[in-house]
Amino acid sequence: MHVYAHEGDAVLLERATGKRSLLAMAMDGEDDEASRILCRTAARLHAPRAKPIPDPIPLSRWFRDLEPAAGKHGGTLADCSAIANALLADPRDLAVLHGDIHHENILDFEARGWLAIDPKRLHGERGFDFANIFANEELPVITDPVRFRRQLAIVSAEARLEPKRLLRWIAAYSGLSAAWFLGDPNVEQAEKALTVARIALAELQT
Repeated sequence: MHVYAHEGDAVLLERATGKRSLLAMAMDGEDDEASRILCRTAARLHAPRAKPIPDPIPLSRWFRDLEPAAGKHGGTLADCSAIANALLADPRDLAVLHGDIHHENILDFEARGWLAIDPKRLHGERGFDFANIFANEELPVITDPVRFRRQLAIVSAEARLEPKRLLRWIAAYSGLSAAWFLGDPNVEQAEKALTVARIALAELQT
C-alpha cells in the first residue's frame, strides 16, 4: 500500500515495505524500544526547517472540543480541560507538530528507517506530540499503571521532557481524545482515554 510519509519539509508518496510494526513490538515484549522509536521519529519532525509550513493549525484550535465536553460531563474531563487551558496559555518549545504520533502512524520504510504518516500539521508545544504515545487505544496495556510509569520514565528521558510537564500533556490529550469519543459516541473508548487521564492525574499528585 502506498502511504504519505512526512520527513522534514517533504511529503513523500512511496511504499512502506518493511515488515516491522511498532504495535506488534509493543505487544510482543519490545514496548520500551517501540516507545523510543516513536520519540526519535517525533524529534526528527520537530527539527527546525528552512521554510515554515503554510497555515499550521494552532493547538488551541485543535483542543476546541475539550472545554464544551468538560462543561457537559464534568469530572475527569473538567480536570483535563483546566490543565489543557493552562498549558495552552503558557506554551514552551514551540515546533511544527505531527499531531497523531502513535504506533500505527510510524511505519518501517526499511533503508529509510521509521517514518511518520498522516501528519495533522499542527503548531504548538512539542510535548504534545509525545502524549499520544500513552493513549493508543489499540494497545491493551495503556491502562496499566505500572506500564504507564515505566513508559513515562522512558519517554521523558528520550524526549528530554520534564516528567510533570509530560504528565500534564498526557492528561490534556487523553481528555481531548475522550471528548472526541464521547462525541461519536464511543463510550468504551472514551473510558479508556479517561482511565489514562486519571493515571496521569494521580501521578501528578505524587
